Amino acid sequence: MATETVDTHLDPARWLDEHGDLLYRYALARVRDTEVAEDLVQETFVAALRGQRNFAGRSSERTWLVGILKNKIVDHLRRKWREQPLSELEPAEQAEDFLDLLFTRGGRWKEGAGRWGDDPAAGVRAADFQRVLAACLEGLPGRLADVFILREIEQLPSDEVRQVLNISPTNLWAMLYRARMRLRGCLEANWLGHAEGKR
Repeated sequence: MATETVDTHLDPARWLDEHGDLLYRYALARVRDTEVAEDLVQETFVAALRGQRNFAGRSSERTWLVGILKNKIVDHLRRKWREQPLSELEPAEQAEDFLDLLFTRGGRWKEGAGRWGDDPAAGVRAADFQRVLAACLEGLPGRLADVFILREIEQLPSDEVRQVLNISPTNLWAMLYRARMRLRGCLEANWLGHAEGKR
């Protein structure tokens, strides 16, 4: 019976050409700062060079590099928010005003969600949607964007998100709720209305 051989050969000379653009786009979408994204990619390559003996070939070279970058992004966000107060959250009155725009006093939506069309998955995959979502994320305050990206896009466990951002469980859920509501409003205004206008 033949045994499968695992290719553990890495070629660091090719990393920048073959993976640099993808790693940069991945970082930029998560940290929303070009200089920070560039620095994180450089740190990823340095860490990969130092740790290439640990590469066992259980994943592709690209997947391995993205995994290192993901850890660098989480470390960056942890440092960024370690000493910062929760100033990104609005005062209670502003949050209540925002919720009053969306809900009646009885807790019902004032206006139903826009129509996603017959195949929502096709819309999510569309390049236009991805651009609008990136712009909507860009419009969120820093910590709200970070909490949404870590929990919903990176799918980190809630406990880890709380540790990275230095927030309580209550703050985590309040921030996720606010991020989702703002993103919903932004997507309805800039994607759903636009998509319906095309039909």
